[in-house]
Amino acid sequence: MRDFDYYAPRCLEEALSSLDSRQGTKILAGGTDLIVQMKEERVRPQVLIDIKGVAELNRLAFVEDGTLFIGAAVPLNRIISYPPVRTIFPMLFEACSLVGSMQLRNRATMGGNICNGAPSADTALPLLTLSARAIVAGPRGSRPVAMAEFFVGPGKTVLEEKEILVGIEVPSPEAPCGGAYLRHIPRQEMDIAVAGVASLLLFDREDVCREARIALGAVAPTPMRSGRAESVLSKRPLTEETIEEAAREASEEARPISDVRGSAAYRREIVRVLTKRTIRTAWERHRIERHH
Repeated sequence: MRDFDYYAPRCLEEALSSLDSRQGTKILAGGTDLIVQMKEERVRPQVLIDIKGVAELNRLAFVEDGTLFIGAAVPLNRIISYPPVRTIFPMLFEACSLVGSMQLRNRATMGGNICNGAPSADTALPLLTLSARAIVAGPRGSRPVAMAEFFVGPGKTVLEEKEILVGIEVPSPEAPCGGAYLRHIPRQEMDIAVAGVASLLLFDREDVCREARIALGAVAPTPMRSGRAESVLSKRPLTEETIEEAAREASEEARPISDVRGSAAYRREIVRVLTKRTIRTAWERHRIERHH
């Protein structure tokens, strides 16, 4: 690994000042991806700014309107251990639980997971369906960015050179609803998704799906929503026929490539299967919650 300077700011203002005054910088949150990239010399930063000690970026709490705020430096295991995440955001709990190993999740952060800009990022798909937004700070102040606009290409996000992700705001989903996240990987754990699907279904009092949100991962240049699948389910009673139709639409709307992990055709088939499974699971979770 090449030599680099290391800074560990204690507040957001200090972190932004360090980022503004130095060239060739990289933000270190958990470092579980960045350190590997540095060892393999895929990236060669001159300066590392470690944000783990920044208090503003370690906040994990509900704000007054019921929105969950997850600081960019909060480790995944802390998110998993926060009781409201499991009860209110089961999709988010599932996605965070699937990232790496127990030891890795003690370091890795949701902020780092999305800032990598990987199309396969596990936490990105639930965030897309939950209409989350990123809070970004830079020289011109802070700005919110809808998660649907955060990813701009493979490994690329809207973050500008001197900006830092402060955290992610996740609105509590409107009840009644149900959601689920699934991915397919070659191994049981410690692997990257060949394809992933998150489904969130919002119901009306007559148990009709009034809105569907379906997100696909690892099958396009960025994590994406499947508008075609969503339109099949929205404002219609759920049936096996509509679920099958939505799964076909998601598969056809996906834009996968063929690589060493799987062919484009294989990925489309996985999307079809996972879309069906997540919709059914989301529906079942809604029915269980309704009868409690």
